[in-house]
This record gives sequence, C-alpha cells and structure tokens, in this order.
Amino acid sequence: MARILIVYWTTDGQTRRICERLREVIEPRGHEVALASLRDGASPDPGDYDKVVVGASIRYGRHHQVVFDYIERHLQALQSRPNAFFSVNVVARKPEKNTPQTNPYLQKFLKRIRWQPRHLGVFAGKLDYPKYDFLDRNVIRFIMWMTKGPTDPQAVVEFTDWGKVEEFGALIGAM
Repeated sequence: MARILIVYWTTDGQTRRICERLREVIEPRGHEVALASLRDGASPDPGDYDKVVVGASIRYGRHHQVVFDYIERHLQALQSRPNAFFSVNVVARKPEKNTPQTNPYLQKFLKRIRWQPRHLGVFAGKLDYPKYDFLDRNVIRFIMWMTKGPTDPQAVVEFTDWGKVEEFGALIGAM
C-alpha cells in the first residue's frame, strides 16, 4: 500500500509513544511506517514517502524550533502529498482545549507556519514529576497549580486518550 513517514519531536518520550501506537494501528492495514525522531537529529525527506505525519510535543507553551525548521525546509514535499500534524500537550487534558479548533498551542503553531496540514490532531500528554529535573518539576508544578492540575511532586499522570490516538491512526491509514 503506502509508505508513511511519521517524524516527531518528543521532550519526555510521550510523543514517541504516541507515534509507536500510530504505527501499531497503521501497519496492519498494509502500510509501511517509518518513525524518525527530530530530537535524534533525523531529517528524512518527506518526498521519499507517500504520506507524511509530523508530531510535536509542547514544553513551556512552545513547540521546539527544530519542528518549525523541518517544516520550512520540507514545505513543498509536505504540501504535495497526504499529510497530517498533531500536537501533544498537557493543556489538552481539559475537554474545552482538546480539539484542533480549541487547543491554544496548536492554533498558535498554525499561525507561525506556512504549511497547512490537511489533518490535525491534539493529544493530551503525560506528567512525570519524578522524571523531571528540579527546575522543570517546579515550573511545571507551578503551571499545574495555576491551571488546577496535579501538583504532587511524586505524581505520574498519563492524560493521553489512546482511543483518540487510534482513531487518528485509522485516519492516517485512510488518507
């Protein structure tokens, strides 16, 4: 069937886990899926694939600059084939902010890029306070306190709706 590239940026690993689940959903439909981490310095050419998905996590309200650079460098190839983008952020844990239309980080991201992804997804991420260094743990706890989220410094809370991830995987397979 199709060769599909899923290229991603992950901060703490949850975006990678989401990409792996997407692959698990897509490959049984007869497609070949390649995963590439921008964090590892990968910069695969989307022109070598039939379909392309870009996924990126948020840290402190921003997608990493590497994601913007990748999109700009490969803009023509991205636009010329079936494509999708998804964002992973903890604010998407809130029902009023968990769609592409209502997620402020995704909307801000779309205003910064020239690419117009054909399909969009937003997934809530994961809090893993014990894994964070001192500064990240305390800054994130403060943000969670302000937004009425979990603040226990020992808490590990996964907000990702895996059913929603699987639906997005089916959409990618069908696009």
